[in-house]
Amino acid sequence: MSINASAPGGPPETVRFDEHGIEPIPASSRDSTPWQQFWIWCGANIAPINWVLGALGVTLGLSLLETLAVIALGNLVGCAVFGLFNVMGHRTGVNQMVLGRGPFGRRGAIVPGLVQGLLTMGWVGVNTWVVLDLVIEILAQMGVHGGTGLRYLVAGLIMAVQLALALYGFYAIRTFEKYTVPATVLVMLVMTVLALGQAEPDWTAATATTTGDKFTAVTQLLTAIGIGWGISWLPYSADYSRFVRTSASDRSVFWSTALGMYVPTVWLAALGACLASVGGGGAPSSLVTDAFGIMAVPVLLLIMHGPVATNILNLYSCSLAALSVGIRIARWKLTLISGTVASLVLAVFVQADSFARAFDHWMVSILVWISPWAAIVLVDFFVLRRGRIDVAALYRSGGVNGGALVSLALGLLAGWAWQFGMVPALQGPIARALGDTDFSWLSGGLVAGGLYYALSLRARRRASRAAVPAGSVSR
Repeated sequence: MSINASAPGGPPETVRFDEHGIEPIPASSRDSTPWQQFWIWCGANIAPINWVLGALGVTLGLSLLETLAVIALGNLVGCAVFGLFNVMGHRTGVNQMVLGRGPFGRRGAIVPGLVQGLLTMGWVGVNTWVVLDLVIEILAQMGVHGGTGLRYLVAGLIMAVQLALALYGFYAIRTFEKYTVPATVLVMLVMTVLALGQAEPDWTAATATTTGDKFTAVTQLLTAIGIGWGISWLPYSADYSRFVRTSASDRSVFWSTALGMYVPTVWLAALGACLASVGGGGAPSSLVTDAFGIMAVPVLLLIMHGPVATNILNLYSCSLAALSVGIRIARWKLTLISGTVASLVLAVFVQADSFARAFDHWMVSILVWISPWAAIVLVDFFVLRRGRIDVAALYRSGGVNGGALVSLALGLLAGWAWQFGMVPALQGPIARALGDTDFSWLSGGLVAGGLYYALSLRARRRASRAAVPAGSVSR
């Protein structure tokens, strides 16, 4: 089954059903380009949810200038790490959860794989919730009211489109992003000009007036949408860069993916911060409708493109995570199951009374495990293995690397100790003792990565001593 899509002036592009699972992608199937990777990640982040990233900074009490600085500088770090994870997929042709078997062992990697599967389903619910709120608000301005029934009808239509693309697999995702994202970028440029032309942002006003309050807000913003935003995408990265042609350089893969994440995230977050600074509010529906009113209607479908483009990645990666932990079901069936669970998550978010509060809870809860896991994978691949790995060994029967799991557990504990969420359960003792700051991503990553490195070197030294024959002399 395939669909031919011809690019102007270029050869026809075949959109075929993606029959690949978690096996290494053969060179014959690796026909994606770094430029296509840019559009994939750019499309995933041109979404109303990223408008709220900037609005959240104002909600936490920072001024517009402070919010923009935190978002721009924080994402430099987060997106750079994201680019490195994409290089892993390009070098090996292997998806991210299977690459995690390197440090954790085949059975040990089941734990992160299960968490990733739940994470992706949750994100589908979050992103659909954002666009659902936006659509309902605009329809209400047009005089269309349907209550709860209309909400679930719109949600069902959006979910159906997302599932159709995700079921078809990577090749459909790549082509969808390639031909729709450039148009979406143009529309968002026009909307940005219109919004900023109407707005008179207050650059310096802030509700957090003391140094302590500002520092606390900065750390929370870094965790939720600065450095944390790029980190939140790390478990997905190799799932798509594994399709990049082998002739492409690591540098081109790094820059295309890092910029594909950085440019739309910072751009739309800055726009959201500007709108929030003039009283637009923190909810995505308010940000859009207050800025454009009825003018948002002609571009409604293109605005909806963002969450759909994001969720097809979530649904596809969810199926890969399930396959990686050993669930023996066809990928398309796993995608249908994940869509069903995501719908239940969506129903929970619809009941939330505050977007900022619910979104902060969500980001804090996922970063507390992603940062230590990512630090272990990063140290294992780039430091201990020097950027090379035995791909065949990832698929052989193996046990559990206890050192990696211990490092992950202690990293989780360290991350929780220095996180400050909006509910007491997510407020660690170190965070409270140090002025309600939140450096969970940093503490979790440093503890897990540092401990894993130390334990790995110790294990290597022991193995070397055990390999030396009795009575021999070594230098």
